[in-house]
Amino acid sequence: MTSDTSPSRPDGPSITPPAGPDATAPERTRPDATAPPPEAPTTSRAAAAWFATAVALVLLVLLIILILQNQHVAEVHYLGFTGSIPLATALLIAAVAGAAVVAIVGVVRLTQLRVEGRRARRLEAKLAKKA
Repeated sequence: MTSDTSPSRPDGPSITPPAGPDATAPERTRPDATAPPPEAPTTSRAAAAWFATAVALVLLVLLIILILQNQHVAEVHYLGFTGSIPLATALLIAAVAGAAVVAIVGVVRLTQLRVEGRRARRLEAKLAKKA
């Protein structure tokens, strides 16, 4: 085996061949490291709050339409209980119960991630003290 002592890349600026048969094509250059990257538009908290309020308002209007269009009474059987309730109310209760289940699962998962993160930070701190 022989070792190559020459650098794998020249130290000078990189020159790329023209893109096509046109010899006057501009040379590609590396982006200037001092130029700041283009900034993405930032969203303020007020804008996010207004957007969330608008979405909530639309959802509430749709919910009111659901309730007004489904006034007839439905008989509901659940775990041995029987009762009559307006259909829209039954659907609303089912949706809220489903959202509660999703929220509970989300809180459990976030708690797991926080505990794991806390353990990892403690382990890093312990290893840093030993080093």
